[in-house]
Amino acid sequence: MLTAETQFTDKMTTTLEHGYQPIQSYDIEGPEETPHEIHVVPEGSKSRWNHIVDLDSFFTRMYQYHQKNGIVCIALNEIFLLGQFAFIVMLSTYMWHCVDYPVLFKNKILPNKTKVELSDVFLPLDECTNEISSFAWFVISLAFIFWCIMTLRTLLRLGHYWEMKHFYSAALKITDDELQNLTWHQVQQKVREVQKEQQMCIHKSDLSELDIYHRILRFKNYKIAMVNKSLLPVKLQVPFVGEVIFMTQGLKFNLDILLFSGPWAPFENNWHLKEDYKKVAKRKDLAEALSRSILYAGIINLILCPAILLWQILHTFFSYAEVIKRNPSLLGMRSWSFYGRLYFRHFNELDHELHARLTRAYRPAAKYMDSFISPLGTIIAQNLAFVVGSIGAVILALSAYDQDVLLVDHVLTILSICGLVYATCRSMIPDQNMVWCPEALLTKVLAHVHYQPDYWRGQAHTHNVRQEFAQLFQLRAVSLLEELLSPILTPYVLCFHLRHKALDIVDFFRNFTVEVVGVGDVCSFAQMDVRKHGNATWQTSVHSGDEPLPSDANQYTQAEDGKTELSLVHFTLTNPMWQPPADADKFVQTFKQQALKDAAAGPVAGQMNNPLFASINSVSSLGTGYSTIFSSIRVGPQAQLFRSEMMGGPTSMSSYVSAEKPSKLRGCINRSEGPLEGSDRGLLFSLTQGNTSLGNSMMIPESRTDMQNSDFATTDMCLTTLCLREMHQRQVRRRVGNILETSNRSMWQRPHQDMPGISELPDEQRSAERLPLLKPRTNPFITDATDNS
Repeated sequence: MLTAETQFTDKMTTTLEHGYQPIQSYDIEGPEETPHEIHVVPEGSKSRWNHIVDLDSFFTRMYQYHQKNGIVCIALNEIFLLGQFAFIVMLSTYMWHCVDYPVLFKNKILPNKTKVELSDVFLPLDECTNEISSFAWFVISLAFIFWCIMTLRTLLRLGHYWEMKHFYSAALKITDDELQNLTWHQVQQKVREVQKEQQMCIHKSDLSELDIYHRILRFKNYKIAMVNKSLLPVKLQVPFVGEVIFMTQGLKFNLDILLFSGPWAPFENNWHLKEDYKKVAKRKDLAEALSRSILYAGIINLILCPAILLWQILHTFFSYAEVIKRNPSLLGMRSWSFYGRLYFRHFNELDHELHARLTRAYRPAAKYMDSFISPLGTIIAQNLAFVVGSIGAVILALSAYDQDVLLVDHVLTILSICGLVYATCRSMIPDQNMVWCPEALLTKVLAHVHYQPDYWRGQAHTHNVRQEFAQLFQLRAVSLLEELLSPILTPYVLCFHLRHKALDIVDFFRNFTVEVVGVGDVCSFAQMDVRKHGNATWQTSVHSGDEPLPSDANQYTQAEDGKTELSLVHFTLTNPMWQPPADADKFVQTFKQQALKDAAAGPVAGQMNNPLFASINSVSSLGTGYSTIFSSIRVGPQAQLFRSEMMGGPTSMSSYVSAEKPSKLRGCINRSEGPLEGSDRGLLFSLTQGNTSLGNSMMIPESRTDMQNSDFATTDMCLTTLCLREMHQRQVRRRVGNILETSNRSMWQRPHQDMPGISELPDEQRSAERLPLLKPRTNPFITDATDNS
C-alpha cells in the first residue's frame, strides 16, 4: 500500500516537471489546497477504506452497486448470464446433433409406430455423442474455456461487490433495502462525508462532485469528446445507401481495449496517461505503434469472426425469435443508437441521467420519424397487406370449417409468415387522421436531448435532416442487422479506416489531457472550462449583447454544438452544491442576467426577437405540466399579455401541483436525476424568484415547496437548453449580418470598372458601365463626401 502511494506521488511530480500538457493543470478544490498535498489520517480514524489506490474502479463499482440494487440482484444477474451462455451452447449442440429430424418431420416411418413420441425424436446420449464431429468438439472446448474465464471474472467481480456491500453498510450506513429509496445525489453526499473522515483519497482533504464524476467517467468523457470533434465514429460509404455511421457493440468493445484498458493502450493504469503520449517528439512513433495495435486487433477479429458471428446469430435468435413472432411490429420500433448516446451525452453525465433524458425524448422522436410519409412505401405496404391478409383469412376460414387443414404440410408456416408480413406492413401505413408539424416535434426532441446541428434549424421537414436523425434514432431491425454484421465489418473498419486515424488519436490525447490534483489525467473537455473550450457564439455579455465573454478557444480547441456550455449548466443543475470555477460561474450568472433582461423587456416586435419567450413558448408546448410552471413568471405588461395569450390566462403556482406533470418518480427513485428537492441555481428559479436589480418585475411563487420537485429541474434544463440555443442563433445571425454588411459595403465601394464581368463586355457597353452612379447616397452603406459641401 505504501509503495503504491509513493509511486503515484512520484508519477504526479514527474508529470509536473515534464510540463507536457498544453492546457494548465487544474485544482478544482480552490486555492486553499496545496498541489499534491497528502493528508495524513489520525491512527484512530484509519479503516480498511483509507487510501484506496484505484479510486476509479472503487467509485465505478460503488455507482453500479447503487444502480443495480445491491449484492443479491448483482449476483443473480451475473449467475444467470453464465447460465444463459452455457444454455445457448448446450441447446445449440443438442439440437444440431441429438435430434432425429427425419422422424420429427415424418420423413422417416418408424416400424410398429402409429404416433411419434419425444423419445423417438431425441437420440440416446451415447449415439448423440458419437454424432458430434471433431470440429464441433473443438468449438465446444473453446466455449468451455471461455465460460471458465467468464466464471473466474464473475467470482472476482462478486468479491469486489461483496466488499462494496460492507462499504455501504459500515461506512455509508446504507442497507440494500434502502438503495431504491435513495438517489445517487444522496449517496454521493454521504461519500463526501466519509472522505473527510477516512481519507479514501489522500491527496485531497475533500472530494467534490466533479472529482467523483471524473473518476467514474474518465474514459467515457474521452469518447464523448472524440465524437464531438468528429474523430469517432467511423463513417462508411455504402452503395445505394450513402454515408452510414458504424458504431456497434463489437466495435465499441475493441475501442475500449485499444484506447483505454488494453495492455498497449495509451493509459498505463486507470488514472494516468503514459508519459510518452505527453511528448510531441514521440507522436509519430506512438502513432505507428498504435496503428500496428489496431491492425493486430483487426486480424484477431478476422480470425475469430466465424465464432463471433455464430454466437451473434444464436444469441439474436434465442433472444428475439419468440418476441418477433408474437409482436412483429417490434422490428419497426426505434431505439437510440450507440452513436446517438455518445452524441447526446453531456460531459460528466452518468448513465442513469442520460437514460432519463433520452426516455423523455423517445415519444416526440418517434412521432417526428412517423411524421414522414412515403407515398410509394404506403401504396406498396397497403397492397401487400391486402394480399397476405387475404391468404391468411382464407386459411383461417378453411381451418374453422375443418381443422385438419392445419395438419397439411407448411400451412402453419404460411399462416405465420402471412401474419408477420401483415403486421410489418400495417406498421408502415401511417395514420391518416394524425397531422404533425416536424419542426415542432424536433424542437420537443431538442428540449430533452439538448443537441442538434445548427443547420437542422428550420429544415426539420427535409429528407436530409430526417436521414441524419435516423442515424441517431435507429429502427430496431437496423440495429439488429448492424450487430449481426459487426463481426464481419469490425475487422474491415479497424484495418482500413480507424488505423489511418492513429496520429490524430495520439495528438488528441496529448492536446486534450490535463492533470487534476487528486484525480489524475482527465480529458480537458470534461473540466467544462468555457474559456478554454467554450464557443464564443454560445456566450453573450449581458452589458453589450453582441460582445462575447473572453475566450482562449479556437476552432480546434472549442467544443462543438455548445457541448461545454450545456454540459456545465446540466452539471450545476444536477449537483447544486458544487462550486464552479470563476469563469464557469461567470458564464452561468451572465446567462441568467441576460435572460432576466429579456424577461423584463418582453416579446417586443415578435417573440423571435426575444430568446427567452421563444424558449418558453417551445417548452410550454411539451405539455400541461410544463406550461403551468411558467405561469409564475410575471414581467412587464407586454410580456404579461404574451403569457396570458400563450397559457390561457394567469395561473397561480399552486395549480402546478394538481396539473398533469411530466413525472418520472414512479417506483424506485435511485435513477432520478439530481436532488429530489430541485435546484435554486437554475434559470427557472431566477425567473420565478426574481432579481433585486429588476425591482418588482418578477413575482415570488406562493409556495417555495411547490418548486422543490425534480420535474421543476427537468423543465429548468429544457428551458435553459432552448434559451441558450436561441441566444446562440441570435449571435450567429448578428455575425452573418455583420459579414454581409461588410461584404456589401466593400462591393459598393469598389471602382465600378473593377466589378466582375465588366472586362468581358463590348466596348460601347463597357464605356457606359464606367459612368458613375447618379445617386450613390440612395444606398445606405455609401457616404459621399460631396454631399456635405
